[in-house]
Amino acid sequence: MAKIAPPPSTSRVLIILFLLLSTAPKPSHSLSYLSYRTLFSLSHSLMTRVANLRASRGDISGSHRAKLIAQRLEGGLGLGFLGFTWSAGWDYLKNYAWRNVNYADLYGAVSDANKLLSSLGELTRLGSDAERAAWVGRNYQNFLGISNALFQRLLEVFRQPGALREVVETVQREVEDGGLLRDCFEVGANDMKGLLQIFRELALQFYSTSGDDRRDDL
Repeated sequence: MAKIAPPPSTSRVLIILFLLLSTAPKPSHSLSYLSYRTLFSLSHSLMTRVANLRASRGDISGSHRAKLIAQRLEGGLGLGFLGFTWSAGWDYLKNYAWRNVNYADLYGAVSDANKLLSSLGELTRLGSDAERAAWVGRNYQNFLGISNALFQRLLEVFRQPGALREVVETVQREVEDGGLLRDCFEVGANDMKGLLQIFRELALQFYSTSGDDRRDDL
């Protein structure tokens, strides 16, 4: 198994990612404080439970990685940090101007998110642990494949070295080498669903400003 590097300042890069997706073209599409709190609350809760799960089965290094991510996400829950991230998001927008955004891959990322949401909808409707375990056994490889496709599309959207690309690569490594998806299935499928829904809506906000009427197809 490949060695996984410690995660970057996850709270900073995650919020810049979502703020930029929501604010880049139109200030009226700004990420609400409630959505911001929900995003970080869900992420923090999920990674804390993943850390505890890994610790309970003796995966100390994996637990430590998840705990570091949770700690950095916790820093994104304060009011004072919000002003900084707005400034950082608009600064990034000003410097990069989104001229090189790959709209086809952004469109594809939304499509992939829809597929993952559909699968999670099936999982979360199941009533017993045995049913959920059987579902994961049947569907894990397909879910992993769609997730990897989503990451590849996001890496095409964020081609330039920097914080946004770094956070996508970090999560991708944790999924591929650290078994993050299996852990999240076990402790927080509903939280995964909530995070994907937030991502989908923010990506749609950004995509809709490209002037492409294909938004109705999503």
